[in-house]
Amino acid sequence: MKTLIATALILASSSTFASTASFTNDSCNATISGGIKITPTAIEFSKSKLPLYKIVDNERLYVNGVQVDLTDNQQSLVHDYSSGIRAAVPQVKSVALDAIDLANDGINLAFNELLGQDNTLSAEITSQLSEIRKEVDLGLTSDNDIYFDEDGFSGENFFNEDFEQRIESAIEKTVQNSIGSLMIAVGQQMLFSGGDMNAFESRMEDFGEKMENEMESRGEQIKKSSEVLCQSVVDIDALEDRLTNEIIVLKDFNLLTTTVSSKNAKELM
Repeated sequence: MKTLIATALILASSSTFASTASFTNDSCNATISGGIKITPTAIEFSKSKLPLYKIVDNERLYVNGVQVDLTDNQQSLVHDYSSGIRAAVPQVKSVALDAIDLANDGINLAFNELLGQDNTLSAEITSQLSEIRKEVDLGLTSDNDIYFDEDGFSGENFFNEDFEQRIESAIEKTVQNSIGSLMIAVGQQMLFSGGDMNAFESRMEDFGEKMENEMESRGEQIKKSSEVLCQSVVDIDALEDRLTNEIIVLKDFNLLTTTVSSKNAKELM
């Protein structure tokens, strides 16, 4: 049982939700030192809640409310930078939703094996994860205004340091409230094993391994999506560096910093 529940909880606390997106042999860290508000028509940048500059319709740059005259090259940089930020939002959303779905499926596999199909525990956890999923889905919709800064996304507690805790707490609370049902299920499973604790443990461990293998292929796809997202963020950071180097009024602005640690770091850069 310990192996079974531990596997499910590990899946539920996927590192996709952390501020550092991690995957095999790679670590992609993005640090935001200001605020970015994305609306359907503009992207606004701020520092300590004070406005710095904004890009309207992926084309026009405003600093302190005044439109900046741009060369053709600068105009191209502004367009690519703004477009890159907008394109990253659905990537973040996709990775997050896939990770929540993976966690939910892993938990259901675990408790359906132990408690049987259509058990109350799985239904309760699915309900809570579905609410969190809905928040992410609605919060990262292009029709809505999206604001994020050093503390995460505003308006919702997702993608900040409390988000993982919300998922873990939802699962742990539900498990604690259902501990009686779990103990009864364990007793029944042991009876089916003829009272042989070793046989029961072996069966649970075998199932845990099967579940882990089944989840791995889907987890690999999330890792690949995370790598694509990492590259997108690195590209945005590089565009920001070029933007601040080539447009004098932006020279003191540096909102995004990325670092990639990997055996193949050069390939990502």
